[in-house]
This record gives sequence, structure tokens and C-alpha cells, in this order.
Amino acid sequence: MSGPGPLRVVGQSVRRVDALEKVTGRARYVTDLELPGMLHVTLVRSPYAHARLVRLDTQAATGVPGVRAVVGSGDLTGCDPYFGPAFRDRPILAIDVVRYEGEPVVAVVADDEGAAAEAAALVDVAYEELPAVTTLEEALAPGAPLVHTAEPLAGHFADLSTLRAKPGTNICHQFDFERGRGAAAFADAHLILEDTYTFPRVQHYSMEPHAAVAAWNEAGELTVWASTQNPYSVRVELAKMFDVPLGRIRIVVPLLGGGFGGKTYAKLEPIVGALARMTGRPVRLALSAEEAFRTVRRCDARVRARLGFTREGLLLAAECDADFDVGAYADIGPRIIQKGTYTATGPYRVPHVRLHSNAVYTNTTPGGAFRGFGVPQLAWAIESVLDEAARRLDHDPVELRRQNLLAHGEEFAPGDAPIDGKFEESLNRAAHAIRWTQGAAADRGRGVAMMLKASIGPTVSEAIVRLHADASATVLASAVEMGQGARTVMAQIAAEVLAIPVGRVFVATPDTAVTPYDQTTSSSRSTTMTGRAVQEAAADVRDQLLHVASGRLGVPAARLRLEDGAVVGASERLAYPDVLEERFGMGGGELIGRGVVAPGRSAAPLGGSTPFWEMAVGAAEIVVDEETGAITVEKYVSVADVGRCINPLQCEAQDEGAVLQGLGHTLLEEMLYERGQLLNANLVDYRVPRAEDLPRVLECRFVENADGAGPFGAKGAGEGSLVPVAPAVGNALSRLTGVRLRELPLTPERVWRALRARRAGP
Repeated sequence: MSGPGPLRVVGQSVRRVDALEKVTGRARYVTDLELPGMLHVTLVRSPYAHARLVRLDTQAATGVPGVRAVVGSGDLTGCDPYFGPAFRDRPILAIDVVRYEGEPVVAVVADDEGAAAEAAALVDVAYEELPAVTTLEEALAPGAPLVHTAEPLAGHFADLSTLRAKPGTNICHQFDFERGRGAAAFADAHLILEDTYTFPRVQHYSMEPHAAVAAWNEAGELTVWASTQNPYSVRVELAKMFDVPLGRIRIVVPLLGGGFGGKTYAKLEPIVGALARMTGRPVRLALSAEEAFRTVRRCDARVRARLGFTREGLLLAAECDADFDVGAYADIGPRIIQKGTYTATGPYRVPHVRLHSNAVYTNTTPGGAFRGFGVPQLAWAIESVLDEAARRLDHDPVELRRQNLLAHGEEFAPGDAPIDGKFEESLNRAAHAIRWTQGAAADRGRGVAMMLKASIGPTVSEAIVRLHADASATVLASAVEMGQGARTVMAQIAAEVLAIPVGRVFVATPDTAVTPYDQTTSSSRSTTMTGRAVQEAAADVRDQLLHVASGRLGVPAARLRLEDGAVVGASERLAYPDVLEERFGMGGGELIGRGVVAPGRSAAPLGGSTPFWEMAVGAAEIVVDEETGAITVEKYVSVADVGRCINPLQCEAQDEGAVLQGLGHTLLEEMLYERGQLLNANLVDYRVPRAEDLPRVLECRFVENADGAGPFGAKGAGEGSLVPVAPAVGNALSRLTGVRLRELPLTPERVWRALRARRAGP
């Protein structure tokens, strides 16, 4: 649908449409919302990782002036007390048992935050502590204490409705995938390498913590203003919980201060909805940064990877067994293990594959979606083993990858979409940028890594474009603006199709009562899928303009085009206001276009063919202080296959952020537990990357072949460049020092101890 002729605004680094409101402080977030009579909530959280609730005494708390309600799970009536996208296993407030330190037990509702906090400190809860499992090893041990003893209820996603936990264990879901002869093919391998790698628990740390405001009206309609990436999913969740038709639930999403997957599914919306119904007044809950650590995190993982090669270095067989720690409640963990494990073999041609993964409950903060969605955990293992294989085979690591890459148009798995990228081009550009063939200085190490991710499928997006009488336009779409620039990209797409300036296009923020359905703002899909719906909606308006102008001018529509806010022909020109007047008369009106992207059913292994493949390459150059073990990334090059950059500056910003976030779990970040207690739920003890942690040189490059499924040949980006960071740095460390670390993060202490052990010898 790109159409003939050069592009005017697509491909240009136009200024963000929300730049001015953000830099001037006028941008509004959920926490800025004030409603008449609004009440405020403070949560009382469990101090234990696993305990039975014995007694709840709220008398002192209810006596604090301004307190309107002190609520435990037994006080929540008239609603389903459980929620969750995969399993409905998470209670609004703990019921009988707490399953992780920090789980909400009591909600205090008051006129202001001060009164709520004062009363919360007076709530007296008696617990009977129970044995807890806080690591994968503990949770999977024979006879381990069970986090859940009853079979969890099914969630609301159709593709996950048949999930069943493994009875008598802490495994809430298992995924298996096999291709070719599976593990039997290892018998024909010249070289077999096997190793186990671990990936840490890390927190999203969005600049804006989770927040939600809820209000019911007299007609029994619920409106929730939420910091969510997925308003339509939240609407379904609340409609089922409160037994209310979808049309009576409205989810409004202003700007988000970051999401990274942590705001993808319902978190606070159920509790504010329940409390607003109970009190009859609007209710607000905004978490602190510390509370966010006890709300959602990335799943840590343990991955055993086994690869078999021919004598020439061709991949023959791959086997992976992965355990993902999903925490106390499943959240979307079952889908994470499916998506992450499915592409474990990366962008490589592997004829024989056997993959298995477990989603495992532990008594820790629930694990949820996080940038990369299970792929970083697998890539850390596979890409590290690949480098070890190159060393054993006496192959160059780049060349070993190059000879095993899937080609454009090649099938990844039966029934799934063919490969839509030219992976070798990306690898070559990364290797050239890092001067791979020249060899590194003696005090520097270089490493490369690659990744492949399937986006969510099947996937649906709808959009509406309204062309007004003054030749301005409004885009109605439900892609959430959370810093990635979705509103700007949608404005550029509409402006390109309609031949009007970007500044004449307004993009509404999501509101389920106004903006049409969109499946989710995640999985790097918004530009590709929502953008395509916007393109189709704008094209619908374009066709209407041409049709009306054709009648007015007496010229076939095929001989007309749009240019600078007018329909033009060889010698004819009719401005949009005149076209609309021709269509509607002096009474006024607007042309409305609709776009729908809704792929059909597929026989793909995960229930739907991926709409596109996201692929990225990372190349790192590092130095190591052998006295301290500190790693410094001197240079990092990221190359992403994006099809086409709708806005190059925003693409670059997305990839820079992805690399920096990847450096976090590579070198710094890890949520630490001791006897069930989270030790570092603050930014003093939990170290996120700062400006000084940036590589001395950071280059983000893009392969643009206009071969994507999205508008003008674009395809998703933004997640992929995070994934290769850890294995690229780990591979560089190994090539420089001979030390192979298998546990992230690569902290100075871990590196120093490994270097010391190497010097000490066997």
C-alpha cells in the first residue's frame, strides 16, 4: 500500500507530536488526575513469603480521621475476587494465604494519602508462617512446598484456555516443541556441546510506577483511568470480574511514563474497581517505585542448551530445557515460556529440534511480560554455546553464524510465516562496524550475538481516520503512547497518505469508549499492525476524496492524486474543504475511514502465524579491569532489521534504550532474596544503568529493505536490540580473558572470582 512516488514525511525524523507538552510539564498522566470526592488507597502488604492469614484487626485503623474503609478479602463482595490473563489465580487481596513478601492483604481507603498511610500502619495482621520456595531449585525439588494447592482457574485468553498445571508440583505450565528427528539426531553430530545458563530476576523500573483511578456512575458503568499498555484486555478482565457487559466498562489511558511489558495486563485496576464500587466514590491507587518491585518483574530462568554440529560447522540438532520462574502467580508466564522457547534456536537453520520449558511457581514477586518476552533468557544460553562451539571447531564466531543463517523467504517452522529479513546483511554490517576482521587490541575483547523473535499472532488492530472540513485530521487508534513515539508514527502515516502536514493530524490517546479495538501495545507490533490499520483507514479517506472530486471535476479518479491538501489532476485542483463541501453541502461533515488488520486462522505451532519476525545483531567491544573484575563496554553496535524506519530518530532512540536496558541485566541488575525477603527493592540497593554506564561509543544502525508487513514496508523494532547485549558482552569477555561466565549479571565480583580461579589453575 505504499503507493507510487517518493515519500514526504515517512522516513523523516519529524519532531514528536507530544514533545512540547512533555518538556513543559503539561503532559498529563494517571497520577495527575483529580476527581471530585476522590478517595486514596494505601495497601498493607505481607511481610512473609508464605503464610496463612490467622487474624485481621482493623479497629485502630478505622478510627483514624478521614478513613472511609479498611478492607480485607472477605469484605469484597459482588465480584470475582480472582484475576489473571493465563490463570485466574491472583486474588485482589490475599485470601487465606499470602504467597509472596509484599502481597497486598488489606486496602485502606481514606480522604487523603496521609490518612490512608497512617491507618495502614495500625492494621494488625496475625500470620502463621509456612515453608517457602524462592528459587527454581527449591520449587522443583521433590516434595517441595506447594505455592498453590488447588488447580488454578482458566484466564480469558482463548489460546491459553486449555492450560493445566501439573498436579502435585509447582509447575503451572509446560511447553514442548519438536521438529525433524528431535534429540535423536545428535547421534549423527561431529561435535556436541551442552551447558546451563541462568538469567536473573530484574524489574522494569518504569519512570511512572503503576497507577489507576476508578469511578462507577449511577447507571452501573465503570470508568477506569489506568497506566496500562492493554486497555482492551483490562476491559475484558473487569467485565468478567464484575459481571458487567463490555459496553459498560470504559478504560481511559493517557500518556504512560514507560511500560516495557510490566503494564501489559491488569494489575491495579481490579482493586480500584472493587473499592470504588464498595465506597460509591472515585478511588485512586498509585504505587511507589518500591511497591513496583512487589508487583511485577521479569521471569528469571535456568536454561540447559545442547547443540550438535557437523564437521563443517553446520548446525544439525538443538535441544533446550528451560525453567522459568513466574513467581507467586502465573500472570502471562505460560505464554512467555511458549514464545521464548519456540524461537530458542534463533535466526539459524536447525533441521532437528527438541524444546521443552516449564513455568514454575515460587514465593516471589509475580513475573510478567518484559521487553523481549522470554527471548533474552534463551538467547543468553544459545548464543554463548554457539561461541563455545566456534572455539572448539576452530571457526570464526561470525562465520559460524553466517553459514547457519536462515535465508529470506525460508521457513522457520511448518505453518509459520517465512523469514522476512535479510539476516546476513545485518550480521555483516555489525561485524564491519566493530572492525571484526581487523582483530582487537590485546587489552580488548569483541563479541557478537544475534536474536530472532516472533511477534504476537494472530493479532488484530483497528483504526479510524476522520478528515475534517478544515483539512485537518484525527486518528482514533488504541496504541498506547508510553514514550516509544506511537502517536508521532501514526500521525506520520496518516499525513503521508492524506498529503497533509504532520502538524495537521491529531492522534487521540486510547479510550475504549472512543478509540477502536487494538489487541495490545506490546510485542513491537504497534507500528506494524496498528500503523497498517491507520494506513488503511487513511487510504479509505483518500479513496473517498478521489471519488467525490472525480464527480465534481469530471475526471476519472485514476487520473487524480492527493497533493498538499488538495485533489489534483493534470490541470485540475480541488482543495479538501471544497471536496467536503461538494460531498456534504454547507451543513458541514467529515470523511471517515476505517482500517482493520485481522489475519485469519493459522496452523502455526502457537495458534497463529507471526505477522513479522524481529531480528537484531549486537557487537560489543569491552575492556576488563583484572584487579577489580569491572567490565567497561567501550563500543557497542546494534543492527536491527526494521523494513523501513517511519521515524529514524525514534527508531534510534528505541534501540539506544533497548541496549541500555540490556546492559542493566548484563552488568548490574538482579532482584535479591534472602529467606523469602526481597533485599533490594529500591534504587540505592538495586542498580539500574545511568548515563555513565553507556558505552563510550554506541551506534544503532538499521537495515531497511521495505520488506515488512507494516505500512510502507515497516516492521517491528524496539525489543530485539535488548536481547543480544548479554551474550555479546559475555562472548567478548570469554574471547578476551578465556573466562566463560554462565550467570548474569556479570558483576565485578563474579568476574574477579572467575579470573582468580583461572589464574589459580585446575
